[in-house]
Amino acid sequence: MKSFILFFILVFQLISAQNNEVIGLEKQLSSEKSPSKKLEIINQLVDIAFNTDMQQALVYAKQGVALSEKSNDKNWQPKFYEMQGRMHANLLELDSATLFFKKAEKGYIALNDKKGQAKTYFKMAWVHRKNGELDLALQKDLDGLKLMETIDDKAGICDAMTRISGDLTSQNRLKEALAYAKKAIVIADKNHLTSEKFYVNFNAGNVAMASSKYKESLDYYNKALAIAKEQNMGLPTLSDITNSRGNAYKRLGKFKEALQDYQNCLQYAKDSNYQNAINTAIANLGEINLLLGNYNEALKYQLETVRLQEENKDASNLVENYHHVSTIYSKLGDFKNALAFKQKAYNLRDSIASVESDAKMSEMLTKYESKKKEETISSQKSTISQQYLIQQLVTGLAVLLIIFLILGYIAFQSRAKKNKLLAIKNAENELLLKEIHHRVKHNLEVVSGLLALQSSQIDDQSTKDAMQESQNRVNSIGIVHQKLYQGTNLGAVEMKDYLLNLSESILDSFGAEGKVKLELAMENLDLDIDTAVPLGLIINELITNTIKYAFPNNQNGTLTIKLEKQKDNNLHLVVSDNGVGKSGITQGTGFGGQLISLLTNQLNGTMTEEIKNGTTVIFDFKMKKAA
Repeated sequence: MKSFILFFILVFQLISAQNNEVIGLEKQLSSEKSPSKKLEIINQLVDIAFNTDMQQALVYAKQGVALSEKSNDKNWQPKFYEMQGRMHANLLELDSATLFFKKAEKGYIALNDKKGQAKTYFKMAWVHRKNGELDLALQKDLDGLKLMETIDDKAGICDAMTRISGDLTSQNRLKEALAYAKKAIVIADKNHLTSEKFYVNFNAGNVAMASSKYKESLDYYNKALAIAKEQNMGLPTLSDITNSRGNAYKRLGKFKEALQDYQNCLQYAKDSNYQNAINTAIANLGEINLLLGNYNEALKYQLETVRLQEENKDASNLVENYHHVSTIYSKLGDFKNALAFKQKAYNLRDSIASVESDAKMSEMLTKYESKKKEETISSQKSTISQQYLIQQLVTGLAVLLIIFLILGYIAFQSRAKKNKLLAIKNAENELLLKEIHHRVKHNLEVVSGLLALQSSQIDDQSTKDAMQESQNRVNSIGIVHQKLYQGTNLGAVEMKDYLLNLSESILDSFGAEGKVKLELAMENLDLDIDTAVPLGLIINELITNTIKYAFPNNQNGTLTIKLEKQKDNNLHLVVSDNGVGKSGITQGTGFGGQLISLLTNQLNGTMTEEIKNGTTVIFDFKMKKAA
């Protein structure tokens, strides 16, 4: 506690010293006559304000832009364009950020300033990530890396590799992400790059988090935080690292420590007007208070999160947080509002899916039309060339050939028309099938919502548990249809992503997300709906049973799911835990056990159970070979 207070005293002293420095620089600015020296002073003011007040930093950056344009200073112009873009980005004014980054890029290219150009690409990539454009973000960071390599800028190369690692982590390409993270750490250590050591450790922590290595991530975050404090890297940096460390604590089930880090993050972000971090911290405070059972506090933060996301039109995260608000209202016994927010989440997700489906349809048809136009133009060019050559040889033969080409062209057009109609028909069928899966998912969610509402009116715990289990079974089928209508392959479900969504949903429904650690030991695997649904129901029953019986008295534990397709095209499923041992579900004594036996037979499979340091259930399914 003493060290914590001491740290805040030091932060206060630092801010006071910076305020005195700002006053001195502003006096210099008002008396300075040289535009170039004025720009140097403004640059210093931007650097100071960035660590204390983002809005004020934006004001100074705008001053720099105006003065550099007025004095036509080509060297300073792109720098201040970049500064203003950066402030807009951190304040989540992404359109304005993009505008100024493009101006900066153009200015740096004119100066042949590759370092400045690369740094601008890094910031463009950040905006792309924020917009969910992960491929574009990766491309910009790769472009930046190439430029840094051409000038052999070690710090820049290290920065680029760290950012690329982050991009790959966002795409769940964790092996590649780890490779880039390790390369960055080696470069930072070898070249004694102090500030870069912060970023490489920060990023390595993020990769470890994504890989579910939470203790390892905590070690990296602690290293990064120590460097940030030692180097006085500013309040925005402190807010970022404390938020990430809070996430690690949360995953480790250390909710009180996570709460403290999220509170610190929010304070740092507010003190520096760092809007992006403010939004993130508020959302995390809502979730952690929910996990701690502080439902009134959780509701306060979650409602504020929803308000901010509605303002920013952050639809993807808004769906998730509507669900969180619904859960909190349910915990507080306000079932009317719980159902209302649950319906908001479903409606918003449905609208997102509909827009995405329409966009894909339009994109497909546009590509089709463009391709056919290109083919027609190419054919016409070829025909003209042939006609010219033939006319030079024999006029009569040319006439005959022209007639032949015309007839051929007519036939070609006829086939093209048929192909076009067929493509449109296929597209319509695809859209119809997506709509069917979408409607099935929606109807299943209505059933799930009714079960949840009914459950809330029941006092008998055994009946309540049965209703919850039924709700989870419905959800397991619903998620399959969700994956089908949101995916590109309407005939198959990607099982790793499906099982991750399913498992997290079940853990959340039992309030076990922070207690039971989930490990998925499997590669990407596509299975048809007839296989995916029974598998999902089997795994649903096993996870439910594990939560209820394997970890009594709220003890922590690990649940591992392994699914692989073997050489003979058969499926091998292993579900294991490190809990207290045998639960009895595989003996078929209850409905869950009977359901597992029935579904196992349906998939032509066998089931065995091992009791050693927990429970392991092994399935082998003999898949039907394709005709």
